[in-house]
Amino acid sequence: MAVSLAACGSAKESGDSAKEPAEKKGNDITVGLLLPENQTARYEKFDKPLIEAEINSLTQGRAKVVYANAKQDASLQTQQVDTMITNKVDVLIVDAVDSKAIAGGVKKAKDAGIPVVAYDRLAEGPIDAYTSFDNEEVGHVQGKALLEALGDKAEGGRIVMMNGAITDPNAALFKKGAHAELDGKVTVGKEYDTKEWKPENANANMEAAISALGKDKIVGVYSANDGMAGGIITALKAAGVTPLPPVTGQDAELAGVQRIVAGEQFMSVYKPYEPEAEAAAKMAVALAQGRSLAALADSKVDSATTKGIPTYLVPVVSLTKENIKDTVVKDGVYTIQEICTPKFKAACDELGLK
Repeated sequence: MAVSLAACGSAKESGDSAKEPAEKKGNDITVGLLLPENQTARYEKFDKPLIEAEINSLTQGRAKVVYANAKQDASLQTQQVDTMITNKVDVLIVDAVDSKAIAGGVKKAKDAGIPVVAYDRLAEGPIDAYTSFDNEEVGHVQGKALLEALGDKAEGGRIVMMNGAITDPNAALFKKGAHAELDGKVTVGKEYDTKEWKPENANANMEAAISALGKDKIVGVYSANDGMAGGIITALKAAGVTPLPPVTGQDAELAGVQRIVAGEQFMSVYKPYEPEAEAAAKMAVALAQGRSLAALADSKVDSATTKGIPTYLVPVVSLTKENIKDTVVKDGVYTIQEICTPKFKAACDELGLK
């Protein structure tokens, strides 16, 4: 798989030279799992149980998973890393709140002989392995979908770009991919980097954009994820914008899928969490047991601090009303009953979601 995640900057560490644990271990290992926040539904509902189940399967139920959620607080996550080191876990899986702020904690773990798998976001520091989605491709998928939805309106109007948090390296990749598709084809009237990815911050930014540009001048909105799309759509409705312009998203959250069904949100990016979670679990167990990652990582990426990190990237899918049944329903993420509550039943019937 082609990799476009190499970050700029001089490298100080090397994924190839990552030292292995002093002794090889069997299945009696302890895995520390640190996830970044609990506002987005995916982490508690999908990532955590999927990772735990795969680790359980790989170790015949003998491994222990110690879990902590940082609740979008980088300082808290640093403390959680310290606690994991004190408790002498055998390996860490870390989805960083802030990719730079976590670097010191990653180095501490490394110095303590604890390998670290960067999950979903490429943390800085001496990372041993990394798995995520092709995040630049996410932006390409979103940008292409927005242009498709705009059609002839792309040339005459203005769009608003609601990017993610600047502390998240993935947000920069989403933005880069989206700009590659949108630049020169549509005018960006306003663009924001949304603090902490919070829907309420996206809502406030959108209100400001409507005030600055005029509600009749906005032909579309690039939203980097579904949570922010919800805040954006609320702002558009409150301003009396009708019909709603196409709004993108990401994560295929239930509320986002329902907005797609209702015609309020144009698309989301479906990222199948199971292969990502399974890859992280396999990498973590292999590292804890002192085994090679050669069979698990099909590429390498560079961060600002580390070169040649063994990597596995998972492809993504553009989710629209046309393929809900063939993606999130087929993969068991949501049932039709969960999506098609009474509020959405008529729209579901129109789409054949029965």
